[in-house]
Parts: sequence; structure tokens; C-alpha cells
Amino acid sequence: TIPFFLKRFGIKTVMTISMIAWFLRFGLFAYGNPGSGLWMIILSCIVYGMAFDFFNISGSLFVEQQADPKIRASAQGLFMLMTNGIGAVLGSAISGWMIDRFFTDASGAKDWHGIWTTFALYSLAMAVTFVPLFKHRHDPHKVVP
Repeated sequence: TIPFFLKRFGIKTVMTISMIAWFLRFGLFAYGNPGSGLWMIILSCIVYGMAFDFFNISGSLFVEQQADPKIRASAQGLFMLMTNGIGAVLGSAISGWMIDRFFTDASGAKDWHGIWTTFALYSLAMAVTFVPLFKHRHDPHKVVP
């Protein structure tokens, strides 16, 4: 699926789709519940595949194509460090602090609807910011999945 989307639409669109998928995933968590909203939680698990793979796999392929062969391994390492290393650690720490600070009442109860809505809106803001700032021109003939 990813090679088809990359060739047809390009990295910018694929990455934007991944960010919209994160928005949908978190939004589904915000409104889903174990009762009548169970279908939303199940759908969020399906959407997760597109959110994760479209970002990580297409991002890795983009780095592979854009980096000079002499530094390609270092570029891939940096991409992984920023997304799954430092990015994951900082993201977890900051979101944990935000949840404790803004979404936990005095008794320790969490406002999960507010938490997931905030994550959804953050993902949407990243997508809206990404579109005008990412300046890659798509050439379907240069895509090598």
C-alpha cells in the first residue's frame, strides 16, 4: 500500500494522511467507550496501522532517497533517533506532565475525553502546519519503494 501511495501521491500527501490518521485515531479514542462506543475503539486500532506505517515507513523511505549515500546510514539513524528515540522519550514526558497538570483532578481521576481530544487537536495542528512548510516536489518517476 505505501509504495502505491508514495508513487501516486508523493511523500507530502502520504505524511499528511498519516497525521490525519493520528487525528482520527485520537478522536475515536476521545469519543469511544467500552459500551456503545466500542466500534470507535476497534476502528482506532485499524486506523493506527495507517497512522504509524504511513509516517515511519514513508519517512524512512524519504530519508533513503534524499540522503547522500555516504551519510545514508547516519541519516536513517537520526530519523529513528528523532522519532522513536528522543522524540518518543520527550513526547512521553511532556504528555505525561500535561496529563498530570491539566487533566487530572484532586482525586487522581483523569479526564480521558479531554486528553484524547487534546492529542487529536495537536495531530491536526501538526498536519495543518506541515502542509505549507514541507516543500518537497513530487516526481512519480523518482519514487523507488
